[in-house]
Amino acid sequence: MGTVLDYFGSLVFDDRVMKANLSAKVYNSLKKTIDEGAKLDESVANAVAIAMRDWAVANGATHYTHWFQPLTGITAEKHDSFITPAPDGGVLMEFSGKELIQGEPDASSFPSGGLRATFEARGYTAWDPTSYAFIKGKTLCIPTAFCSYGGEALDKKTPLLRSMEALNKQALRILRLFGNDTAKCVRSSVGPEQEYFLITKEMYDQRPDLRFTGRTLFGAKPPKGQEMDDHYFGVIKPRVQAYMEDLNQELWKLGILAKTEHNEVAPAQHELAPIYSTTNIATDHNQLTMEIMQKVAAKHGLVCLLHEKPFAGVNGSGKHNNWSISTDTGINLLSPGDTPYENAQFLLFCCAVIKAVDDYQDLLRLSVATAGNDHRLGANEAPPAVISIFLGDELSAVMDAIETGNPYKGTEKTVMKLGVDVLPKFNRDATDRNRTSPFAFTGNKFEFRMLGSSNSIACANIMLNAAVAESLKIYADRLEKAKDFEKALHEMIQKTIKDHKHIIFNGNGYDDSWIKEATEKRGLLNYRTTADCMPHLLDEKNVKMLTSHKVFSEAELKSRCEIMLENYNKTVTIEANTMIEMAKTQIVPAIESFTADVAGSAATKKALSPKLACKYETELVGKLSELTDEIYVKIGDLEKVVAGLSKAKDTIKEAEMIRDKVLPKMEALRKPVDEAETITAKDYWPYPSYGDLLFGVK
Repeated sequence: MGTVLDYFGSLVFDDRVMKANLSAKVYNSLKKTIDEGAKLDESVANAVAIAMRDWAVANGATHYTHWFQPLTGITAEKHDSFITPAPDGGVLMEFSGKELIQGEPDASSFPSGGLRATFEARGYTAWDPTSYAFIKGKTLCIPTAFCSYGGEALDKKTPLLRSMEALNKQALRILRLFGNDTAKCVRSSVGPEQEYFLITKEMYDQRPDLRFTGRTLFGAKPPKGQEMDDHYFGVIKPRVQAYMEDLNQELWKLGILAKTEHNEVAPAQHELAPIYSTTNIATDHNQLTMEIMQKVAAKHGLVCLLHEKPFAGVNGSGKHNNWSISTDTGINLLSPGDTPYENAQFLLFCCAVIKAVDDYQDLLRLSVATAGNDHRLGANEAPPAVISIFLGDELSAVMDAIETGNPYKGTEKTVMKLGVDVLPKFNRDATDRNRTSPFAFTGNKFEFRMLGSSNSIACANIMLNAAVAESLKIYADRLEKAKDFEKALHEMIQKTIKDHKHIIFNGNGYDDSWIKEATEKRGLLNYRTTADCMPHLLDEKNVKMLTSHKVFSEAELKSRCEIMLENYNKTVTIEANTMIEMAKTQIVPAIESFTADVAGSAATKKALSPKLACKYETELVGKLSELTDEIYVKIGDLEKVVAGLSKAKDTIKEAEMIRDKVLPKMEALRKPVDEAETITAKDYWPYPSYGDLLFGVK
């Protein structure tokens, strides 16, 4: 296959391919659409479609699809072949500009949250020219947005593109005030770090809970877990290394910038991190990455688990969303720059983020809310459910100096236009990295660490882009009217720091005292579960902000609240029913079988030696019998509360019942089952143990 240089992006209709296959006129017109959002001319679309078809067919493609991201959380595609009947009985390979720009899939079975009736089946996909088409298998995949017949967004891509445009619009207003007339657009960019587990396919197939829910619902703690910290950055096992090499190759062919790979903290856990790219492209690439990770794992006799908490007692998996904003001229607006004036601009953008995160804590929290992530957030491995911002000592000191009007006591000082002494440029590693912080400044970007490993990154970035756009709009509205820009700028930054400093926390987010301080003294929100936070999507302030920037319509917001809660309810209900079935049909019979054999062994011994006490057998049979009875009772309790869900009046009430009744009953059932596993002979237990699963890949 040659070197990476030879095959990187070989399956992507990227800029290199477009330059080589399009006329200069068509290429320049398309680039203007991609870079500046100019309207796409139909003749240009036809020329692009022909070039795209010829390139795809030359690379073995027979079909094309509009590849989109519905509200299921995964991707969707409907394949159409390029063939068209020819008069002579043969076929032609055709693909038009109209087919490129718009498709018409059946939308009836995709979640809509009440946006349309089931019988209203028509939906439309619209080409996103800013994200390159690619070949997967024998199919040309065209990244698209997905909407209903009435124009409502039925996907995650459409609101993401809207949020990017809202951020672009408001950021440009700020840049113009600082005298920047060269930047044509401002884009957010993301580098999502992806954590995952690898287990053997053979063991996966023996676990109904993994197959149906993606996580283990039962499992006693093994003698060794992650206590020794010997897996983190450890030597990668040969089988895993072979998987990673194949994964990189497949990702690189698709132009995905896979950069870093290593073992994570928990046994069998690993991480892949890409180089940054524009947010909508990063979103597409992350969805592709998750799909390809699972496909490549299958080729190696492995299963890639993307659930946030597949195993109790060891770290779960997250997806760190490294977010920044830059101009098309290459200026990172979250990098302090080399001059005091650039520093003032940086501080304003930094304050906009601080204000956004504080004002819309609820939106950021619910953007990462899933049944799986609820198990991870707040454990000593992931950020707490309380959102706070880590700035580090240096930037915090600068903010304090601005708030108080005192000079910043740094070693390399320059008087900024704000009237205080500040560093002209921060070193990227000026402060330690705080892995306990949900939202941390890390030199020239913010790292949002609350996302779960299976999450689409679209949701979090929609809310982040929109919230920052709102902050920038408030700033621009005031500064554009100011008679004294310097004074107004200083007052704006100073006021933001005073009003929002309660969300800045540089300490240990795992400390229980912090949660108490955050909620009781600082007034920060603590939404522990999806049921707690998701209804707040429809709070008046959130609806007003998101609709004012045209990121969502009110109807679209209502639909998403309904869909996310319904997904939460269905997920936990499936888990509960899986637990009931596993306990009834395999676990209890296994314990009973072992109990009977132990009792039989005791009876045999007594028959041979009547004076034997058979203490071991007697106590073990007694304990197993107690646990069996307890399990039986707990199964009944869980069945009862699951049956009661049908009485819920709406999805919100059902979610509350799941939070308050179903989840506690699930935990109550798990406890005696896990205890029984520790005293039941391994040959009798119906499922691979945690030790087998976590240490089974050699």
